[in-house]
Amino acid sequence: MARRLQALLAGCLLWSAFGIVPEPKNVRMSSVNFNNSLRWDPPTFHKENITYTARYVSSVSENIMCKNIVNTECDFSSLIIYGDFTLQVRAESKNEESDWVNITFSPMDDTIIGPPDVKVKSESGSLHVDFTGPFAVHGLEKWPLKTYYGSWMYRVLYWKKTNSEEVKTTDAKYDSEILSGLDPWTIYCLRVQGISPEFNRTGELSEEVCDSTTDNGITPVWIIVTALLISMLLVVVTIPVCFFTFAYMYQQARYVFCPTHSFPQHLKEFLNKPSYSSQFLSPQTPEEDHSYAKLTVISEESENYSNETSNTKEQLPDYQEEIPIAEEGSAFKK
Repeated sequence: MARRLQALLAGCLLWSAFGIVPEPKNVRMSSVNFNNSLRWDPPTFHKENITYTARYVSSVSENIMCKNIVNTECDFSSLIIYGDFTLQVRAESKNEESDWVNITFSPMDDTIIGPPDVKVKSESGSLHVDFTGPFAVHGLEKWPLKTYYGSWMYRVLYWKKTNSEEVKTTDAKYDSEILSGLDPWTIYCLRVQGISPEFNRTGELSEEVCDSTTDNGITPVWIIVTALLISMLLVVVTIPVCFFTFAYMYQQARYVFCPTHSFPQHLKEFLNKPSYSSQFLSPQTPEEDHSYAKLTVISEESENYSNETSNTKEQLPDYQEEIPIAEEGSAFKK
């Protein structure tokens, strides 16, 4: 504590006596996906109206990126990604300035590879995983980092949600991967990171994503039994319903098209016979040939009289009437 107070006191004396501007403190580079930002802290002792200048120096060129700025941050995203650079920053106050504070920076080696975007879809007992990014954004343009690093793959770490200690890994060379051989109806969680084997770079892990597997194509026994029971129940219920419905429709159709009240049989026979009167009233044509036989009709009075006067039969005339009778096959029938 005493040494710190002594250093502060010495700084104040130098600032007052010689007018030396203190250097910026804690100079550092923040770079994610080639979005580069040089940052620093203000000097311990400084006057008001202090400004800063930042630049880069390489083996072939140097260029000032920020001049006389009041902020403690300067954007270096326009640096080419291949090569090594020396980044410098200093503090200024009026016509006085501090010494340069230097740090080295190599974008390909020092930038942080961010996490990719991950989407998971459960299908047929497996998890289908899709990857996108990470991207380097420069203005309105967006470029995948794998186009810069050449060799690229995604590493997938996955585990059961109930057992996070047992983690499995698999590497995917393309933008999608299918995690198979998983337990059905189980929740799995996963995280993904980008890897460049050529540059020996490993990216940050994505956020944890969880999803449940479904049926793996092998139908469980309890599902089969349940389906059979439901089918049998439907059959037991459907057959009686269909039977009674058909019977009811049959009865209704029979009542409409085949009524139960039929015409009396004797009236049917009577109406089917030809009319008698028409046979006698209609005139006979010469072509019609009718044969007749003789029919003798004896009245009761004549029979009694015959018995009483049997001895005088020769003297009394018989009460007889000859009526023509149509022979078999003629039009008249009694």
